[in-house]
Amino acid sequence: MAAGHLSPPDAEALVRAHYGIEGRAEALSSERDQNFRIESAAGRRVLLKVSDPAEERQVTHLQTAILQHLERVDPALPVPRILPARDGAAEIEQERDGTRRVARLLSFLEGVPLASVTARSPLLRRRIGEVAGRIAAALSDFRHPAEAHELIWDMAGAARLRDLLGDIEDPDRRALATAYLDRFDGVVSPALAGLRRQMVHADANPSNILVDPADADTVTGLIDFGDAVRTVLATDVAVAAAYHLADDDDPLGPAGDLIAGYHAAMPLRPEEIGLLGDLMATRLMMIVIVGAWRVRRHPENRAYILRNNQTAWARLHRLAGLDRQQAADRLHRICGGDSHG
Repeated sequence: MAAGHLSPPDAEALVRAHYGIEGRAEALSSERDQNFRIESAAGRRVLLKVSDPAEERQVTHLQTAILQHLERVDPALPVPRILPARDGAAEIEQERDGTRRVARLLSFLEGVPLASVTARSPLLRRRIGEVAGRIAAALSDFRHPAEAHELIWDMAGAARLRDLLGDIEDPDRRALATAYLDRFDGVVSPALAGLRRQMVHADANPSNILVDPADADTVTGLIDFGDAVRTVLATDVAVAAAYHLADDDDPLGPAGDLIAGYHAAMPLRPEEIGLLGDLMATRLMMIVIVGAWRVRRHPENRAYILRNNQTAWARLHRLAGLDRQQAADRLHRICGGDSHG
């Protein structure tokens, strides 16, 4: 176990001492943080989130502040709530083996990950977009000292990934990723300079979206604010929609359902809508590049890191065959306008 990491008994002791909750801890998969589901004898479930020791203290507080802000501004949003400790603290600092980490207790949102749901209706996709859009709307005036922290997943900074292309072993795949990155540098990045910026969730991937197993059209949660950052607003909806591109002759159709829902909750401007096709492709490009880089460094976590990789490659190939202007026109129609605004 890495220095400072908690075992399930450690998590149980922490929750007992600081929150007065007796329960059994179960470790959950996570990319950076340690997450434990705590279940009491009475059946109450909460989530203990322990920060990655490498995460800056202010970035951890940023995530806490976002959840507190969302609870105040849009309390009906299906996002986790910060549960205060006995002394009222939202965060508990822990020092273990010379490593300092921050623990937070969150409400546990019930539901199954969208990643495990194969039948996804247009209504569900629209509702996912609406939830993501409501979060963006609620965060439109949110500010924090750590809001612009450097994040590898921040799409506005995708040019930084060029040095990682060598980690893609297959030469044909590396050439495809390089072509997309060249387009980002030459066309997309300059266009982003004039677009709205604000705090966004930025990671509405299928593992972070929960749905009701008894009603697969109902979204019960959007979780994990670990990639939240102040960046170009349009990248937020592009991240979410990229995971709903179809693997047939109409890749934009299902993604359009989500984009329409987002637009209804957080109206997008014509110049933002026109870039969504390129931004969805950029997200897929980032998945494959960052995935290859991470696997080289963390082979033991290969399955989790590459969980979206094969699909991303297939969709990159599919998008390469689309006419970009036709795609932009289609996205404008989906959002109820035309390419001229």
